[in-house]
Amino acid sequence: MSLKIRLARGGAKKRPHYSIVIADARSPRDGRFIEKIGTFDPLKPRDSEDRVKLDLDRAKHWLAHGAQPTDRVLRFLDVAGLVNRPARNNPQKAEPGTKAKERAAERAQKAEAAATAE
Repeated sequence: MSLKIRLARGGAKKRPHYSIVIADARSPRDGRFIEKIGTFDPLKPRDSEDRVKLDLDRAKHWLAHGAQPTDRVLRFLDVAGLVNRPARNNPQKAEPGTKAKERAAERAQKAEAAATAE
């Protein structure tokens, strides 16, 4: 059984509140879980201590048993000092797609043709 440390959503519409849970990877996001080890309230300010509450001992226990944290939970564990999260770098992210490049080339050709016609 592969285990995940992930967020389970709760709260009302437009007012999210998440529980940090240990669950089987095959179970649904808000469905059955094995253990609740913390909470995350994204509506609180970033510097608030109540924004993320995490039982570090239980998190260590489940990490030792092979539980894989999701990306968001990995950020919380990195801030807590349990896991070292590698920095990500995607230099192609801001690059336009192929269609946008084609449209830009067409516009450049039209502008060039208009400049030579004058």
